[in-house]
Amino acid sequence: MYRVYGDMLSGNCYKIKLLMCLLNIEHEWQHVDIMAGETRTPEFMAINNNAKIPLLKIDDANYLSESNAILNFLAEGSEYLPDSGLARARVLQWQFFEQYSHEPYIAVARFINKFLGLPADRQQEYNDKQSGGHKALAVMEQQLLKTVYLTGESPTIADISLYAYTHVADEGGFSLKQYPSIIRWCADIAALPGYVVMARENA
Repeated sequence: MYRVYGDMLSGNCYKIKLLMCLLNIEHEWQHVDIMAGETRTPEFMAINNNAKIPLLKIDDANYLSESNAILNFLAEGSEYLPDSGLARARVLQWQFFEQYSHEPYIAVARFINKFLGLPADRQQEYNDKQSGGHKALAVMEQQLLKTVYLTGESPTIADISLYAYTHVADEGGFSLKQYPSIIRWCADIAALPGYVVMARENA
């Protein structure tokens, strides 16, 4: 059985939980508290010396890190990942967009506000993230005016990758009211069979 080391307050970890629930993949969930330094213990760094979550334990000899890599591994052979060619490249295109044009703004602003309490010494950084985050949301909005999901008429892991932080973007100061197609898309994902809610507060 797979074991996932993660925290359901983290969008990157939630991506993995959501896909595993949508695909009904049996797994164990091992909670890891980043803020308490649990990724920097000798035990954890022995299995991931990059000291980050999520981390997927495949078996006693194999671990996989990086959320989008884990999504691709778990989705292989399922309807959430096209077999090959341009269709698969479109999924990867949106996953790279998530990592380079979306997460550095929306996820970081959320972290500064939600987890750090918007300290004065990071207020300017938080403010600076707003324009980049809205630029990313505008790109998604334009695509979702044309297609039901990001790559077409069916959901893929591209949607899972971007849904995680987009649907809690308000926690980073990003209102979705001006993005009606994103709001519709979020509702469509939340209606998928097997959907699981992201944690909004510590248990």
